[in-house]
Amino acid sequence: MRTFSTLLCLTLIVANGPAHAQDQSYSDQWSYTLTPYLWLPSIGGDLNYSIPPGSPGTPSIKVGPTDWFELLDFAFLLNGTARKNRFSFQSDIVYLALGSDGNSRVTGVDTSITGPGGRLDIPVGAHVGLESRTDLDGLAWSLIFGYNLQQDARAQHDLIGGARYFGLDVKTHWNLNVDITTPGGDLALARSGTIEQDVTLWDGVIGLRGHVALGDGNWSLPYYVDVGAGDSDLTWQGMLGVSYEYGWGDLFLVYRHLYYDEGDSGLMNNFYFSGPTIGGRFSW
Repeated sequence: MRTFSTLLCLTLIVANGPAHAQDQSYSDQWSYTLTPYLWLPSIGGDLNYSIPPGSPGTPSIKVGPTDWFELLDFAFLLNGTARKNRFSFQSDIVYLALGSDGNSRVTGVDTSITGPGGRLDIPVGAHVGLESRTDLDGLAWSLIFGYNLQQDARAQHDLIGGARYFGLDVKTHWNLNVDITTPGGDLALARSGTIEQDVTLWDGVIGLRGHVALGDGNWSLPYYVDVGAGDSDLTWQGMLGVSYEYGWGDLFLVYRHLYYDEGDSGLMNNFYFSGPTIGGRFSW
């Protein structure tokens, strides 16, 4: 809730900004921006696969920071905004298809065997000759409505609200030298196998976006922050960076962080995409 409280304070500060900013005239004509961009995120968090029927166990997968260029199979990223008077509508699409090979993706085995300490988690050691591959396809689609709180030559701030869709499909294949067994000799994980799971989430979000000019030149500080919940326990997104304005639009470099948490029973636990974003915004 600390994130929500911080966002609420920022909203109140902006809403009570300089009086002259509220007196600016607004155009009755529609204006548009189209923004193709590239996002280079590291990925962190736990993927909690559910145990398939008839299986003695399932691997616990941890996806950590990785070399993004080696993992990318396909990407499509596009943002568009329409604005009239104080009101605006924004759509943002991020699709990433990634594939990771490595010897440290599978960190343990969750089994249905219980004991005095609860469910048994068996670490997977290097001596079993672990080989694994995890493929991840993710689509994030945000539909955001905005209301302008302040607009002048120095700054622009919008109060925003809307919905974000997040779909994730993950598949992991592992190949070991031996079966993984419990201390009692029961099978916990077969030496090879494949498991796949997907999730679809819809969440409502609220937040702020805008920019603040740096000096009297063409440089500015763009920002974006939202927080929400719904199908997920918590999701939030933040962006902050710099941009340089041209006659046709601007170029920008920002750092972007997208976070999801479904709780202990969900597929994603403390899962995030985080990294630099570079792009160009075309205005007309």
